[in-house]
Amino acid sequence: MQGLFIKPELSMLKHRLFFTLLAGCFVLFSISAFAQQPKKLKTIIVDAGHGGDDFGAIGQYEHSMRSNEKDVTLAISLKLVEELKKQLPEINVVPTRTADIYQTPIEKANIANENKGDLFICIHADSGPLKTGRRQTGTRTVTRYKVTYKGKGKKKKKISTPYKAVEPVYDYYKLPLERNGTSVWIFAAHKTSEKLKAIMSEEGQNEGEYQIEAGADSSINNFDFNTPEGRAIAQIYAKRYQEKSDRLATLVNEEIEKTDRPALGVNQRQKGIWVLQATNMPAILIETGFINNPEDEKFLNSESGQQQMAASIVASIIRYKTQIENTNHTSPASTNK
Repeated sequence: MQGLFIKPELSMLKHRLFFTLLAGCFVLFSISAFAQQPKKLKTIIVDAGHGGDDFGAIGQYEHSMRSNEKDVTLAISLKLVEELKKQLPEINVVPTRTADIYQTPIEKANIANENKGDLFICIHADSGPLKTGRRQTGTRTVTRYKVTYKGKGKKKKKISTPYKAVEPVYDYYKLPLERNGTSVWIFAAHKTSEKLKAIMSEEGQNEGEYQIEAGADSSINNFDFNTPEGRAIAQIYAKRYQEKSDRLATLVNEEIEKTDRPALGVNQRQKGIWVLQATNMPAILIETGFINNPEDEKFLNSESGQQQMAASIVASIIRYKTQIENTNHTSPASTNK
């Protein structure tokens, strides 16, 4: 009787192997087809960090300008949007905010995904822990007590004798941060779960059809990302977004190096940054300067400093656009871990 069941089992195994191979071929074909498509940069999302009741970092050292990060990021973002529209008029530039309003990181990511951005540029200002200094401002006379004891055993008594003493009076203040410069951040390579969710979510799809990258052939985009082959492609594109984010971040750092500002390199924030992980596109966060450093605070609040920062970012985006529209270009691997 056992022999009667051998052929059906073999048949089912062959069918499974056939469909597995078919799915694998589909993934390879899809990836190959995508790779052959020129990747056009069509939409850029510009995000001004913080806003509204969320002030972000605040200049708190002694004699600081008491500037708020939310104001600095908005000013730079508005100049960046204006400069992008001027130098790249063919590209749709979408700011997440143009006024002093609060948006949750989820709202910011949704704006980027709903507008089908090809790049997400997040503008922030950095800070750091401040040390406390003190200076003597005078003296004051205080009453102190000298404690002595009289007697022994149960008859022992405590005697407090008052006397006058002069002690210094100190003024405490925050010392300015010594570190300054501009750094660029991308989502950590090991934190791809949220990036995968963004790629596979309905918000990142168009009525169930998801366009993996601008310029890709729409005839091969009508598939379910919850299937094994769909998830495989999502994982591949999460990796590609990581590589493209690194490429753009490297270019921004190079443009900063051309100025008189310290360029602090490309970094991966291990704790994760929601707007970088939940956006369905390459994404970077630029810490334009340290708001608690006197030199940086003046730079970030000046028209010339804001314009210089915007110009450096635009120059890097133009270089990035040229590179991604050349399909033979390879991506850099220069990210600091």
